[in-house]
Amino acid sequence: MSTIAFLGTGLLGGAFAEAAAKRGDTVTAWNRSPDKVHALAQFGVIAAASPAEAVRNAARVHIVLKDDAVVEEVLAAARAGLSPDAIIIDHTTTLPTLTAARAERLHAEGVKYLHCPVFMGPPAARNAQGTMMVAGPKALFESVKADLAKMTGRLAYMGERTDVAAVNKLFGNAMIIGVTAVMADILTMAQASDVSAEDAIKLLGFIDLNAIVAGRGVNMAKGNYNPSFELTMARKDVRLMLETAGDRPMAVLPSVATRMDQLIAAGHGADDCCVLGIDAVQRQ
Repeated sequence: MSTIAFLGTGLLGGAFAEAAAKRGDTVTAWNRSPDKVHALAQFGVIAAASPAEAVRNAARVHIVLKDDAVVEEVLAAARAGLSPDAIIIDHTTTLPTLTAARAERLHAEGVKYLHCPVFMGPPAARNAQGTMMVAGPKALFESVKADLAKMTGRLAYMGERTDVAAVNKLFGNAMIIGVTAVMADILTMAQASDVSAEDAIKLLGFIDLNAIVAGRGVNMAKGNYNPSFELTMARKDVRLMLETAGDRPMAVLPSVATRMDQLIAAGHGADDCCVLGIDAVQRQ
C-alpha cells in the first residue's frame, strides 16, 4: 500500500480519497474548507492543516482543484513539504497552454508531474470506473501506472505532450455540455407540445450517438461534405424546432440557426449539414 496525499476534497477529490483509504492506502488530505476533509475521517483519511503538511512523506500527491490559478496557489503552498521523489498527479481540468507551461516549469525545477484529468463523477471515482487520461513523461507514467489503474475503469496514456490530456478533457466536456444543452431544447419543445419530459428523453434512446460520431463526425474531420442531409433541409428543421418552442428560452438551437444562415449565405446550402465544421477544418 502507498502513502499518498489529496489536495482538494470536493465531490470528486473526496470520492478519490475515500476509495484510496478503503483500498488500504495511507491517505492524508487538505481542503480549503476543513469540514470536507473531516467528513472523510470515517474512512481513515487524515486531515492536514495545510498543503505542506498534507504532502509530507507522500509518494504521490493527487490534486483535484478548481482551476489553474488555484492549482498554482496550492502547489506553491505545498512545496515546502514535498518530497524530492514525490509524483504530482494533477486531475484538475485546466487550460492546455497553462498546463504545458506548468509542466515545463516544474520539470525544470526537478518536480515530477503528470496531468491526469478524468471523465467520471464521484460514484465512478468511488468504484474505480470511468476514464483517466495521462499526459507527461512515459517513464514517469510507467512508475505509477499500476496505482492509477486502481482508480479508474480505463487508463489512457495520451503521450509525452504535456497539454494533450487537457485538450482532450475539454473535447469531452464540450460534448457533455453540448448534448446537455440540446436535451434542454428538446425538453422545451416537449413542454410546448404537451409531451412529457420522460417520453421525450426516452425517444433519444432510438438515436445512436456513437454512430453519428463515427459517421458524420469523421466526415467533418476529413472535410467531406457530400450531402446525405443537406444544410438547407437541416435549417428548415431547425426553423420548425424554433417555431414549436415559440417564445420559450432555448439553450443552443438559436445559435445553430444563426451559423447555418451564415453558411447558406456563403453558398454551402447544398452541402451536408456537417459543413457546420468547415472553418475548423480549413484552419488546420
